[in-house]
Amino acid sequence: MPLLEPNPGTMRPRSISGPAHDRLPEHRAGGTPEPLRTELIELLGAEKVLWKVSDLVRYASDASPYRFVPQVVVIAEDIDDVSAVLSYAHGRQREVVFRAAGTSLNGQAQGEDILVDVRRHWAGIEVLDGGRRARIQPGTTVMRANAALARHGRILGPDPASAIACTLGGVVANNASGMTAGTTRNSYRTLSSLTLVLPGGTVVDTADPLADEELARAEPALCHGLLEIKKEIEADAALVARIRAKYEIKNTTGYRLDAYLDGNTPVEILRGLMVGSEGTLGFISEVVFDTLPLDRELCSGLLFFPSLPAAAAAVPLFNEAGAIAVELMDGNTLRASVSVDGVPADWAGLPKDTTALLVEFRAPDEEARAACERRAAEVLEGLDLVAPVPSVTNAFTRDAHTVNGYWKARKAFVTAVGGARPSGTTLITEDFAVPPSRLAEACEALLALQAEHGFDAAVAGHAAHGNLHFLLAFDASEPADVERYAAFMDAFCRLTVERFDGSLKAEHSTGRNMAPFLELEWGPRATELMWRTKRVVDPDGVLAPRILLDRDPDAHLRGLKTIPRVEAVADPCIECGFCEPTCPSEDLTTTPRQRIVLRREMTRQQPGSPVLEGLLDSYGYDAVDTCAGDSTCKLACPVGIDTGALMKDFRHRRHSPREEAAAALAARRFKAVEAAARVAVAAADKLPDRVGDGLLAGVTAAARKVVRPDLVPQWLPQIPGAAARKLPPTRRVGAHAVYYPACVNRIFGGPEGRPGPSLPQALVAVSERAGKPVWIPRDVNGTCCATIWHSKGYESGNRVMANRIVEAAWGWTAGGRLPLVVDASSCTLGIAHEVVPYLTDDNRELHERLRIVDSIVWAADELLPRLEIRRTVGSAVLHPTCSMRHLGDEAQLRAVAEACADEVVVPDDAGCCAFAGDRGMLHPELTASATAREAAEVTARDFDAHLSANRMCEVGMDRATGRGYYSALLELERATRP
Repeated sequence: MPLLEPNPGTMRPRSISGPAHDRLPEHRAGGTPEPLRTELIELLGAEKVLWKVSDLVRYASDASPYRFVPQVVVIAEDIDDVSAVLSYAHGRQREVVFRAAGTSLNGQAQGEDILVDVRRHWAGIEVLDGGRRARIQPGTTVMRANAALARHGRILGPDPASAIACTLGGVVANNASGMTAGTTRNSYRTLSSLTLVLPGGTVVDTADPLADEELARAEPALCHGLLEIKKEIEADAALVARIRAKYEIKNTTGYRLDAYLDGNTPVEILRGLMVGSEGTLGFISEVVFDTLPLDRELCSGLLFFPSLPAAAAAVPLFNEAGAIAVELMDGNTLRASVSVDGVPADWAGLPKDTTALLVEFRAPDEEARAACERRAAEVLEGLDLVAPVPSVTNAFTRDAHTVNGYWKARKAFVTAVGGARPSGTTLITEDFAVPPSRLAEACEALLALQAEHGFDAAVAGHAAHGNLHFLLAFDASEPADVERYAAFMDAFCRLTVERFDGSLKAEHSTGRNMAPFLELEWGPRATELMWRTKRVVDPDGVLAPRILLDRDPDAHLRGLKTIPRVEAVADPCIECGFCEPTCPSEDLTTTPRQRIVLRREMTRQQPGSPVLEGLLDSYGYDAVDTCAGDSTCKLACPVGIDTGALMKDFRHRRHSPREEAAAALAARRFKAVEAAARVAVAAADKLPDRVGDGLLAGVTAAARKVVRPDLVPQWLPQIPGAAARKLPPTRRVGAHAVYYPACVNRIFGGPEGRPGPSLPQALVAVSERAGKPVWIPRDVNGTCCATIWHSKGYESGNRVMANRIVEAAWGWTAGGRLPLVVDASSCTLGIAHEVVPYLTDDNRELHERLRIVDSIVWAADELLPRLEIRRTVGSAVLHPTCSMRHLGDEAQLRAVAEACADEVVVPDDAGCCAFAGDRGMLHPELTASATAREAAEVTARDFDAHLSANRMCEVGMDRATGRGYYSALLELERATRP
């Protein structure tokens, strides 16, 4: 054990509410039992089998109200792995559930035996036929796929609100649709073909002309069974009519029985059945979509009505006018969404019954958009709208920023309302559809039913298609509250089916919470055909039992998860998973959602529980050490949960008083520390020539084992040499800004072998050329943005340096009269925002009057208009840093790059590099994992320049790609050099 290994007990929850009735039992503290663990490791390899108790717990939750802890988690890399697991399950009478993003709202991504992760190694898109089709891997998010298609003016039909996180495999498996898909643009209608692995291991590519012939040889009983069901359905005219009628509105309850009517062969039937099958019939390993035109000309309006029925009554008018989306948000939804960044604060004061419609028209060109605007105006004239708060305009707009704000509020429905629920309650998301003409009537009935059962649910949804969602919160630890929920569900399902002949699940798929009501909606004849379909395709019941079909009338009440209180910053989390794609450690250890899930399980346990101790033992590395602390999870989370901040707090908890004191001393004496660091870097730069990189790496690796990996950096050959001891001379008189070279640029030099000035010299030069000279104070040495201490959780040192830099900046800028230009994006973020909580009251007042400007923004906004571009490079690839995302500066980085290069590319998979100051040296495996996909894009072709805006991020990308990254300001200096 390393000498300074932190005590896991310091992260023990401060208030343990357990033992909870749904806690993981003590006998599972050892993780995956034998012989399951050993057999799977021998079959697949140790790196593909997750068996620790912490692994099982973190995979036990998804976005639903359910929680089932698997026996083991398999990370499948390819179809061979999937086939091997299925074969093993058949031979051992075990069960298999596939999980991708885990954004499902009904427990579809949870299993009680073997859970197979089919996200990590299953991402990728191939654009076909100029964008008219796309071949997509099932672990690819909808947002990532659409980013690739947008360059061709195309888009996918399905557009779920969870597009940032949900994957195409899950979208197809649930027939998820979204705001505009309706019944004509969903997966069932726009899927060209798919490749699937059947429970018996047979692989079927439905686009293969020989697929039916090969399937008949491999699975004759399956082919016969499907054709027999088709024959029975087609022989029953009443059933055929019923099936066709059911799909005139959105419906994902049960299997797609119209697949038997639309398909003529077993393969064609399978293609349809797989859509919405929730992983119960096979694994979807690849999909090919027919894409749709991306109409870029928009006009949108957010219109406020006095009540939910009044808003619903207006929906048919906009449908007739040609709106592509008519989204409804009730008063509870609107008020809860004030927690979403950019939503007007005065929405919190909206009257209880106020309801809004978000209406959008899309057109291919300006002429068509003008026609849409005329039709929208005609509808508006006949509406009785209300404007109960000043921000309400009740007008249509073309402004992209305003429209994006509307959609941000709408897409945050589940998370915003969930975040506002009472602490400790479980969130249920229901999803139903009625004929659009009866939407207003259904809304009135729903409100009455809620009141009858004591619920005040939030309602939103795709009103254009008669599809509404509503959220209920109840305490799953209280039997009386569970009974209240059960009574409501029974009454709601009967209301939807018997009064409205509606769909109990319109787009979220059947899942665990609607499986018991399947027969209520479809009747015994159709339901039995669904059971037969399952037996024909999966006769041994290997795949996802109880997720879509379940004869237990109380199945929807089994596995409801409690939500114990955790740290305040994380307590609003509803475990939706929106944060996961942006997390640098997603493919290495844990995600923000999983970090919170693990904390909740700790809280469920009783003191001294072996499960609790096992979770604490793993949490240090899996959650705390390998968190980059970049807080991009906060940007992805609709309610701004900052799990990175929580991990920094845990780092602080692990520090001994002696460590805290040493860090504070380093802050107070930072001038000497900085000088010593520069000397050490200079010496280290020369050592490899004498002893070699291998020896240095070995020495540091040994030291890391003896001391602690989170304290001793690993030697990396990509670490740059030392910066010049002196900064370039400047004059205070006539300066248009104060230039603050960040300590990282005062210690480390530029890219090795690249001729030209240093970054400080370049920024001084281009500012002078633009007639906007800058001044570097002589006493910058010894100051810092405080991020060094902030990122590691050293609160005392952070406080010392935060106050020092603000006091210094106040003096340098003459009380805020000049802007302070900072040449590293993370340091800009640190000074502009992250220091604030650690300032004294007096210094907080000073900080409010400072103008902190990133050097890239300074160059784009102030210098570029005054500079002459004399030369450009052919192509440049950009790495926007995570700090730039927080600051909103990505557009300025692109502007600078576009001035310097004929072609500028931002990789679709660009994300946080996780180098995070020195974390990439403390845990190189974190940066390697975080950058893998972006690096693959970058190295797939040649670029003339590789540009970014933070020295250590550039080092991280150097290491990831083998290409030399440097500041975009260096390229701007070269482009404008006389």
